[in-house]
Parts: sequence; C-alpha cells; structure tokens
Amino acid sequence: MPIRVEVAATPAARRVGLMFRKHLDDDAGMLFVMPQRTVHVFWMKNTYVPLDMIFVDEDGTVAGIVQDAKPLTLEGRKVDRPSRYVIEVNAGLTARIGLQAGDRVDLSEVLAHLARHGSRR
Repeated sequence: MPIRVEVAATPAARRVGLMFRKHLDDDAGMLFVMPQRTVHVFWMKNTYVPLDMIFVDEDGTVAGIVQDAKPLTLEGRKVDRPSRYVIEVNAGLTARIGLQAGDRVDLSEVLAHLARHGSRR
C-alpha cells in the first residue's frame, strides 16, 4: 500500500515531526530520515493523532513496529533493533495491512528524490 510521506530530514523537522496536527489522512505519514543507524526513541509530546511507528533499517527491512502509540505522552517508544528510518502512520494501519518486523518497505523513490533535491524540511 503506497503511503504519501512528508519527509523530516533536518534536525528541526525531526524535532517537530507530527506535533500539533489534529488529523492525518489515511494514506499519509511522515518519514524521519535519521543521521545514523541506531536504536531510536520517539515520544508523542504535543502529538494528537494516535500513531504506528515503523522502524526501518538501511536496506528497507522493518526492524520493528510500535503500534498504537497513545497521544500526548512523553513515554519513550522504541524497538530493540537499530534502524535508520522511522515512518509514522495512523494507528492501526500496520495491523490492517499485516506489516511486521522482517518485512520490506520500498523507500527508493523518496530517497532518490532527497538525493536529487536535498532536504528542505
């Protein structure tokens, strides 16, 4: 299932993420491009929309998924495997499409676009 993603590739964009949004379209999400491969921790401060967080390694393999992250909390959310990318989508999407750790996602289009045009956000 294709997801339209906004890209958070700069430190400022990664800090804000999806905070303050009251709605996220069913086919929309945010791709966080992290500066390095490691175990990343996310929280839901000022985030109103419940989310699934998909942690993806450099080769597109899903390292793990945090499902149904509750809004407006500072509880750290992570998986115990390193990743380079994190995709946030509406809560429940990963279960509906059957996505799980070990599956592959195709980020080639968006990463190629970033390589050509740089990160503006």
